Amino acid sequence: MSKITVKDLDVRGKHVIVRVDFNVPHKGNVITDDNRVRAALPTINYLTENGAKVLLLSHLGKVKTEEDKAKNDMSIVADCLAKLQNAPVTFVNATRGAELEAAVAAQEDGSIVLMQNTRYEKGESKNDPELGKYWASLGDLFVEDAFGSVHRAHASTVGIPSNLPEGCAAVGFLVEKELNVLGGALNDPKRPFVAILGGAKVSDKIGVIENLLKIADKVII
Repeated sequence: MSKITVKDLDVRGKHVIVRVDFNVPHKGNVITDDNRVRAALPTINYLTENGAKVLLLSHLGKVKTEEDKAKNDMSIVADCLAKLQNAPVTFVNATRGAELEAAVAAQEDGSIVLMQNTRYEKGESKNDPELGKYWASLGDLFVEDAFGSVHRAHASTVGIPSNLPEGCAAVGFLVEKELNVLGGALNDPKRPFVAILGGAKVSDKIGVIENLLKIADKVII
């Protein structure tokens, strides 16, 4: 599966928007499993070490009510990220507007801004064209490294790269790794090839199941 990767981009001095998957399990302000943050570090560290100005976008939990907003504040992830790597991290408690724009404009090479939960925006899950265009205006380049969210046509996954010039979007190391594994499994599988699928929303997986039935020796749901 040939894709433009983060290493194909000239990132030095550029504002790079990175869609990460920081949808971590947590109880109150305590993250109970930081594996998703750690999984994003290779891409984040590569960018900061090569002089990029990094803007991180992620969702956290389901946000339908004001209570959901309070429970899924991204600031807890900012604290975790700051402890796991050396680049300076600035958390912005906003998803658009003057505060966010000022923070991005003030960034120095090798620094990180983490924006508030993308799902605070109602247009996120609807791939609102105006929202995707706005977020794209904050950066020069886009890197998709949220493997757990790439199947969703949201403003932060589809809207942003759709509003950037050709050649300005790439996959990060996590997504590249998963694509390589999937490519090998689907194009030249070692047999017996058994596919195991989990999760509650089976309706989302019907298409995947139908295709796997053509390839796999057995499919276990």
